[in-house]
Amino acid sequence: MKNKPKKSIMKAARVIRSKNSGPYELTLDIMFKERRGYELFKKKKLITARQIAALYGVDKSDVLKIIYFEPSQAIKITLRRKVPSGTPGDTDIYGAQQHAPLLNIKF
Repeated sequence: MKNKPKKSIMKAARVIRSKNSGPYELTLDIMFKERRGYELFKKKKLITARQIAALYGVDKSDVLKIIYFEPSQAIKITLRRKVPSGTPGDTDIYGAQQHAPLLNIKF
């Protein structure tokens, strides 16, 4: 039996974004098109701290929270920023361009 090809998260998500969550944290949001996709990711725990750490090249301890937010059928992930927002070396003061690694998630 052949392995079924994996789907891109973009098949299930309607919005994938990132945003500043204060000077020391970054929030990543995955909002699902349908309740079915949200429930699948939640039930099977398809988003893990280990996976997010690998995607972002950080320690697992830098993945501070993974929250399933029912009202918007979303997964909210909080990461520790590599450098504080607005300090030398910060490349995205608003954190709005940090969601791209999430696009590599397959399920």
